[in-house]
Amino acid sequence: MTDEEFDTTPPAAPSGAAAVFGDRMPSAIRFVEILADTGVSHGLIGPREVPRLWERHVLNCAVIEDAFPQDARLIDVGSGAGLPGVALAIARPDLDVHLVEPMQRRTEWLTATVTDLGLDNVTVHRGRAEELVGVVSAPWVTARAVARTAKLARWCVPLLDGRGTVVAMKGRSAQEELDADRRDLTKLGLVEAVISEHGGSVLEEPTLTLDLSFEPKVRRAGSSRKGSRKR
Repeated sequence: MTDEEFDTTPPAAPSGAAAVFGDRMPSAIRFVEILADTGVSHGLIGPREVPRLWERHVLNCAVIEDAFPQDARLIDVGSGAGLPGVALAIARPDLDVHLVEPMQRRTEWLTATVTDLGLDNVTVHRGRAEELVGVVSAPWVTARAVARTAKLARWCVPLLDGRGTVVAMKGRSAQEELDADRRDLTKLGLVEAVISEHGGSVLEEPTLTLDLSFEPKVRRAGSSRKGSRKR
């Protein structure tokens, strides 16, 4: 069967979606419709994924909303199809969400989608994470399926505003990646690492996040840059 033969009819919302989105359900449904339509035609979502847009993508991402405090400012690195950023912005209108995406066609799609959904709590930034250091920062950074933990942290930690947390969406490999990459993460200033489950009451398989808190490196007392001492 070719991609053209797949049914791209938006799937019906599962019963648990209302518990996550509340009175924002119409926006969540509209987001799924957009993903099934231009999300597919723009290559952001594979047509085979359409039947499971809710469980595997939109709801799967939205349930991590409980990782962020009220009125939190957060950055979604490598936002792609707005996952998890747009899903979070719909579920939590109090969040100040910044979508970071380097590809122009994707940022154009994200901008059009945000406008269609009327999300005034979302800002789209075109560029790689490393190019936006000093341009946008936040106490919270999130990402989904972007890179292994250590590489992802190297991109995300410079975007943190002071001590902050990277909430990385991971699958069952979360503990394995954490164990393998802990030394590199420690060099970046890791002070705490927690694996959290989200959405157990609305998803058959809860979403896992690797929550990595980092403390900015502080210059040690008495250390000065070469040539800074007066004679």
